[in-house]
Amino acid sequence: MTANSLVELDRAHLVHPVASWRGHEATGVRLLSSAQGARVTDSEGRELIDGFSGLWCVNAGYGHESIVEAAAEQMRRLPYATGYFDLGAEAPIRLAAALAERAPGDLNHVYFTLGGSDAVDSTIRFVRYYWHARNQPQRDQFISLEQGYHGSSSAGAGLTALPLFHTGFGAPWDWQHKIPSHYSYRNPVGSAPAHIIAASTAALRAKIREIGEERVAAFYVEPIQGSGGVLVPPPGWVRAMRAVCAENDILFIADEVITGFGRTGPLFACEDEGIVPDLMTTAKGLTSGYAPMGAVFLSETVYETIADGAGKAAVGHGFTYSGHPVSAAVGLEVLRLYEGGLLANGREAGLRLLEGLGGLSDHPLVGEVRGRGMLAAVELVANKETKAPLPAELDPARRFFDGAWQQGLILRAFGNGVLGYAPPLCCTGDEIDAIVERTRNLLDLTLADREVRAVLSGD
Repeated sequence: MTANSLVELDRAHLVHPVASWRGHEATGVRLLSSAQGARVTDSEGRELIDGFSGLWCVNAGYGHESIVEAAAEQMRRLPYATGYFDLGAEAPIRLAAALAERAPGDLNHVYFTLGGSDAVDSTIRFVRYYWHARNQPQRDQFISLEQGYHGSSSAGAGLTALPLFHTGFGAPWDWQHKIPSHYSYRNPVGSAPAHIIAASTAALRAKIREIGEERVAAFYVEPIQGSGGVLVPPPGWVRAMRAVCAENDILFIADEVITGFGRTGPLFACEDEGIVPDLMTTAKGLTSGYAPMGAVFLSETVYETIADGAGKAAVGHGFTYSGHPVSAAVGLEVLRLYEGGLLANGREAGLRLLEGLGGLSDHPLVGEVRGRGMLAAVELVANKETKAPLPAELDPARRFFDGAWQQGLILRAFGNGVLGYAPPLCCTGDEIDAIVERTRNLLDLTLADREVRAVLSGD
């Protein structure tokens, strides 16, 4: 089948996630045909460096034959096994045990999902059940951060605080509340870590008082806010917010769907601050995107409370594909690869990436470079002194994604003019340098664009 016919079939039948349906009909699909390591090839033979690991997920990189073989062997032997009716299979059992052994603190119990959004939804249900089991059903109010992302499911989209995921969907729900982000580059209290931490903890305490301490069930946070623009909190911020939750007997949920599995350096970003959440969500890097899978980690206290509350009754939450043996086999092999050298390589590559991108700070379009490990962002501005964002009429997301593509680079171009980076942990030094160089070329070409210069000069 030719690429042109695939484009037409796509246009006629395939609904793409988080896309303008009419816009996609007009522009058509960019077809990817193969990939190896940190590079992908499109249907026209163009090779690009994938600076975003698919969708923050192909942490191990493409083309690992050992992962393919692990999936194939499991499919030959036992392609599916339900976890219902006290049934099970070896791979998900071994993966749950391996994850529990490596998770922070007493996060010893693992519930498998299909991805990040349903992992978040699962936590909402577990949290509700937990408080019912503690005879406090009135604790049904949830707090999250502005500019946070916690999936696009019916419930999770309300914890997400990005307007795109609310408009037309009736979200957020009235039991979902927000406090300001720690976003240091544009924080009203300034960029000093102590001031940001003080403002955030005060905001959380104020929101708890407003709702009523006896009604607040849980607080959700990403260790680094991903889809909000790769917003990195100051050191000590996560620990301070965790402490406020502990003081008020509120469950603390760490959403590590993006940050987990080496993305920030350690296996889990919670390790960066030495905190243990009550529940933790993961996905993406869990299988390096080779198969769908997510996971919810539950602490001993949460697990035991729910188990005792249910007694001999079933806990009525489950998915057909929870703990799918093929995905679990993939997860086990991916974990082996992480610990066999990819985590170490990712730490070295992450330092090189942040140093290289930091070298772009003097560019007229660059307002801030930020990140941790193999997770980074370059925030572009129209004016470095005033921090004025790029005007919406420039269509920054489309402009920068298209421009990067022409340079042989895939990155995340956010609508507010932020460039996001999450390269595979397998990247070589040369590939990291190429990501930086192609970004500089993109910025230079953008600045030379007559339309851009006209908008920036106010003509």
